[in-house]
Amino acid sequence: MKLVTAIIRAYQTDQVREELIANGITRITVSRVSGHGAQQRVEVYRGKKVIPDLIPKVRLEIAVNEDFVEKAIEAIMVGVKGDAAKEGQIGDGKIFVTTLDECIRIRTGERGTTAI
Repeated sequence: MKLVTAIIRAYQTDQVREELIANGITRITVSRVSGHGAQQRVEVYRGKKVIPDLIPKVRLEIAVNEDFVEKAIEAIMVGVKGDAAKEGQIGDGKIFVTTLDECIRIRTGERGTTAI
């Protein structure tokens, strides 16, 4: 079991979600987050250039079985049409894949891959 976490631009959320669903991945968690990496945005406030510290993004968390890890990554990055989250620019985001030791469905008590 793996946890695929993606940080993407907010306006790309619907496109990425549709690509995930098209690849058979329907259970995702979406959070609004702020942060910065190499991307910098310059705004003008009262005639003065200002670089905000934090940029709004969206974090997707997707728990998947081993068979769906590459499908999830491909759906997030490229998708079927080639226009999901990857624009080839600074600020496209990041994808993290981590190992899940345990998954438990609270309602039924199922554990492991069947609980996902």
